[in-house]
Amino acid sequence: MAKIKDLKINSKKVFKVSLIVYAAILIAGIVMGIIFGVSLDINFKGGTRLSYSFEGKIKNKDFSDAVGEVITKKYTVSRNTSIAGDTDTFTVSLVGKKSLSAKTQQELTDKLNEKFPDNNIELYDSNSVSPTVAGTFFLKSLVAVLIAAALVVVYVGIRFKKIGGITAALTALCALVLDLMVTFVTCIIFRLQIDSNYIAVVLTILGYSLNDTIVCYDRVRENKKLYPDLTTEQNMNLSISGILTRNIVTSVTTSLAVLTIVVVSELYGLSSLRTFAIPMTFGLLSGCVSSLFIAGPLWVVWRGKLDAKKKARK
Repeated sequence: MAKIKDLKINSKKVFKVSLIVYAAILIAGIVMGIIFGVSLDINFKGGTRLSYSFEGKIKNKDFSDAVGEVITKKYTVSRNTSIAGDTDTFTVSLVGKKSLSAKTQQELTDKLNEKFPDNNIELYDSNSVSPTVAGTFFLKSLVAVLIAAALVVVYVGIRFKKIGGITAALTALCALVLDLMVTFVTCIIFRLQIDSNYIAVVLTILGYSLNDTIVCYDRVRENKKLYPDLTTEQNMNLSISGILTRNIVTSVTTSLAVLTIVVVSELYGLSSLRTFAIPMTFGLLSGCVSSLFIAGPLWVVWRGKLDAKKKARK
């Protein structure tokens, strides 16, 4: 049997520290959200998006200043590259109920060609989304996330029935919620738009964080068979110690790959990649922490209370 002195991780202590860290992050996000607000893409709030193709080199600021000479409403400008890599575009987004008229769009196109006569600027794409359609898209995205979360609860509940399936499932869900809140706060802190990329981030984090939690619960189930004399807390301490290095290495390696995308997007001004890569990076790191130091210890606390109630009944 494993000796108590060999258990390196104290799940109760790391649980308290982790809660403090998450609380600080969420409070910072709430404060910044109140001060600066939450930036929503036209897919969620409605508005107009214009994409202009160009040749040569144009600075983001110069393009944005030229747009401001025609458009007086609040707008954002992002630089993108087509999947094939053969077309560079600037995208002008205006979030709100009123869309740009065809006349204003033509005026903007003329102004851009006047400012940058050697760059062959053309209207590449024009898209307007009504607030009603945007609301429908938001509801569909929310339903997709809720369905994924429900499937997580069912899957974990069935797979880990021998160690208290429903408690394992719900504590895993709590960790997932924290991870998603971290990605949302990241968007607020870095002033990123909540767009369709964010939904991709949410669904990816759901799967990634769940995988880390499943690895932890698998080790708990194995140790329960190998060391039946361990208490629930000792089992969790031993399990976390056994997979800690593996989880850290996996998360850091994956995060470095995503950070490469961040660096590329910053170097080439591809701001559309930022809304995916930055929240994804923080979501991956949060998934590593929450699966070990939130889901696991929370499961220990819950199982301890349930065991205490059973003993009281007997």
